[in-house]
Amino acid sequence: MAQTKKHPVKKAVVKAPAIKNGLDSASYAFGTSMATNLKNNGVTALNYELFIQGLKDTFTGKTPLMSNEKTQTAINNLFAGASKKKYAGIIAEGKTFLENNKKTAGVKTTASGLQYIVLKEGSGTHPAATDTVTAHYKGTLLSGKQFDSSYDRNEPLALPLNRVIPGWTEGIQLMQPGAKYKFFIPYNLAYGERGAGQDIPPYSTLIFEVELLKISGK
Repeated sequence: MAQTKKHPVKKAVVKAPAIKNGLDSASYAFGTSMATNLKNNGVTALNYELFIQGLKDTFTGKTPLMSNEKTQTAINNLFAGASKKKYAGIIAEGKTFLENNKKTAGVKTTASGLQYIVLKEGSGTHPAATDTVTAHYKGTLLSGKQFDSSYDRNEPLALPLNRVIPGWTEGIQLMQPGAKYKFFIPYNLAYGERGAGQDIPPYSTLIFEVELLKISGK
């Protein structure tokens, strides 16, 4: 019995929609702009069918498939996961550093994970979390890159302890006027998953040298 020759099935070629007018141009531009922003935030793919459905439902006034609360939760979860993936190297670097650093002579670790070493003892009372203090400081990344220094400005900083990063709020309460400490602050006690400006990337473990000059009270 003769066998019939099978021919490969040709796949249909999907042509990109043509851009014919200003609305077409703007529509495509919005798509590329949104995708670029998402990629810059670590999002590499979406369910495109549901993405388009969300746009259509919103523009046409159709009842959405999700509540506002669930929508926001889904977006937050997506960005949080993408951010952790994007900055996995920085997270791992910080964790390894702190694990090794806590074994260094003189370094103490608190229950929260804050690490510190006393460079110079002070005397007197300890500040409370609601006090304002005056301090000199220098901040660096694990790479040694300095991102801020009151010493360079020759001007100490007056700051309320309940309005600074958690690592400072906790750490400076351990000090007395005249003391100088070196703090090693994990990202969750520093600027967290957002970072700060262009100098402090998200999830950065930070090192601060802090000199407590005086306690100004509440």
